[in-house]
Amino acid sequence: MDTPALIAPRRIGILEADRPAPAIAARYGSYAERFAALFGAAADGRWRFRQYAVYAGELPASADECAGWLLTGSRHGVYDALPWMAPLAQFLRRVVGAGVPLAGICFGHQILAHALGGTVEKSSRGWGLGPHRYALRDGYPWMDGDEGGQLCLNAVHQDQVTVAPPGAEVLAGSDFCPHAALLYGDCALSFQAHPEFDRAFETALLTYLRDERGVLDPTHTAAALDALADPALQLDSARVARWVVRFFEQRWAG
Repeated sequence: MDTPALIAPRRIGILEADRPAPAIAARYGSYAERFAALFGAAADGRWRFRQYAVYAGELPASADECAGWLLTGSRHGVYDALPWMAPLAQFLRRVVGAGVPLAGICFGHQILAHALGGTVEKSSRGWGLGPHRYALRDGYPWMDGDEGGQLCLNAVHQDQVTVAPPGAEVLAGSDFCPHAALLYGDCALSFQAHPEFDRAFETALLTYLRDERGVLDPTHTAAALDALADPALQLDSARVARWVVRFFEQRWAG
């Protein structure tokens, strides 16, 4: 019997739907690099990663080219209907149909819901910025005793899943974002907020969007930055990463 040390690492495909502004990427890494760091640490060497620049039209040849898939955020909305989005949505349907485990974050959460029959819109509630807290539905085996009544992650979004796809379970939500996390049986799950965004990255991104891009309201942004600076803030990034790793590995175990 193979020991864990002798089992080859699983290859995980990171579907990169965007890249940060160059100044942010130079200091904090790309979205795909942040995914690899977060989920790689949670997998403790059992995963290795391949990146696909789906925003540039690069898609895997087949749903099982990798053992599992991670889908990043993006500045774009699914309603932008950019040329790479429809092929990506079709690929996601193939992945789910093949039963290959998949996890999406932010835009990844949204386009997965869109691909499977849900609705994504620019929310009338406005921007969600900084740390957000969501009521959590627990009791799933891949949580493995890691549950809690609340989930806290950094958010940067004004789009939301407003209607969940048929058959999707709401895993977490709030008054601001009722569909903050969705579960699709034992093959896919997704989160609106960003486990890969730590305090420093979130602070740099909000500052950039406010000062360089001019897309964020200064008062709203200031409140989010104050919340990020609170020394008592505890984000659940590592907890979510553990869930995703367990979810994938339980799927592989059958």
